[in-house]
Amino acid sequence: MKIIDIRETVVPIQSDLRNAFIDFSLMTVSVAALVTDVVRDGKRVVGFGFNSNGRYAQQGLLRERFIPRLKEAGPETLLNEEGSNFDPSKIWDCMMKNEKPGGHGDRSVAVGIIDMAVWDMVAKIEEKPLYRHLADTYRGGQCDEKVSVYAAGGYYYPGKDLKALQNEMRSYLDRGYTTVKMKIGGESLDDDRRRIEAVLEIVGEGRSLAVDANGRFDLKTAVAYAEALAPYDLHWYEEAGDPLDYALQAELARHYEEPMATGENLFSTQDARNLIRYGGMRPGVDILQFDCALSYGLVEYLRTLDMAAEHGWSARSFIPHGGHQLSLNIAGGLGLGGSESYPDVFKPFNGFADSVAVEDGYVRFPDLPGLGIEDKAALKDVLKELSET
Repeated sequence: MKIIDIRETVVPIQSDLRNAFIDFSLMTVSVAALVTDVVRDGKRVVGFGFNSNGRYAQQGLLRERFIPRLKEAGPETLLNEEGSNFDPSKIWDCMMKNEKPGGHGDRSVAVGIIDMAVWDMVAKIEEKPLYRHLADTYRGGQCDEKVSVYAAGGYYYPGKDLKALQNEMRSYLDRGYTTVKMKIGGESLDDDRRRIEAVLEIVGEGRSLAVDANGRFDLKTAVAYAEALAPYDLHWYEEAGDPLDYALQAELARHYEEPMATGENLFSTQDARNLIRYGGMRPGVDILQFDCALSYGLVEYLRTLDMAAEHGWSARSFIPHGGHQLSLNIAGGLGLGGSESYPDVFKPFNGFADSVAVEDGYVRFPDLPGLGIEDKAALKDVLKELSET
C-alpha cells in the first residue's frame, strides 16, 4: 500500500465581492490529489483536498517542501501499525519534518490541503463516509447524522442596495436555511445598521442573523458596534478586531453580553490556546470558528479540540469556518455545534453534496466514502484532471 503520485493545481475563485477587509478579485485555491495503489470498486483510491476561501493558493510551499517530503518517504513509514491503511498522524509528521515551531500562516494552509486529501483517502480505503470513520475512531461510533448549517453571505458588491441584500437573504430561507450571516464594517455604522435592519425584516428575529466584521475594528469601533448591536439580540457578533488581538477581544466581552464568535484566522493549537487563555471567550456562550483546512488540517484540529476540552469547552461550541465538506464531516463525526455554508459564493468550492438539500437549517451526508466531494458537479472537471493526469 503506497501513495504513487501527488498532484496539485491552482483554481481561481475570483469575484467582485468584498468584506470589510479584502476583495476577492484575485483569490485562488490549491487543489491536491493523492493517488494510491489501492483499488476499491475497480478504481484507484484518490484523496482530494483544497484550501478554504480567504487564503491564496499554496503551490510554492506544496511543490518545494511538503509534496517532496511525502514522495521521498518510505511507503511503510506512512502506514498504520496494522499496515491496513495510511496513518494521518505519520503523514503529518513527515510533512512537518525540519519545520520550526511558530510561523503559522501560509505553511499551515499548505499542510491543511494535503491533510484534507489524506483523510479523504483514508475513509475511502475503509469504504466509509469520513464522518462515520471519525465517529468510529474517536467517539465510539456516536455521530450526528445531520448537521446544523447557516448561510454565509451579505457581502458588499458594487451597486448592491438594501433590496438586493434582502433578496439574497430571502433566497437562503427559500433554500432551507433558518440562520444567515452578513458582513459589517465595510461601510459606516449607520449604514450597517440600516443593512442589519433590512435583513431582520426578512429573517424575522435577531437570533436568525449573525454579523461578521472580518477583524476590521479597533477597540473603540468594536465597542461602538457592540453597543449598537446589543438591542438586536443577534445570533453572534463575529471577529470584531484583529484575530491576534486577544486583549481587544477580552475587553469587548465586557461590553457585549450576547454571543461572540472568532478563530477562523488562528491557524494552530497554540494560537487557539492563547485565544482561550487571554481572549475573554466564554464557554457555553461564545463560538470557536477554527477551520482545520487552514490550520494544519484535522490532525492539528484534534489537538485543538483536546486542548479546548481541558479548558472547559464543549465540542458543541465549535462551528468551523469554511463551508466545505471537510468541516461538515468533522462536525457530524466529532459532534461539533454546526458548520458554515456558502450557498452562492466561492464557486466551485462552496456548498456541500449536490444530492443533499438543506432542510430546516440542517444538512445530511451523501452515502459516499470519504468526503463525498465527488457528489459535486461543479468540481467534476478539476477532480477528473487531477486523478487522470
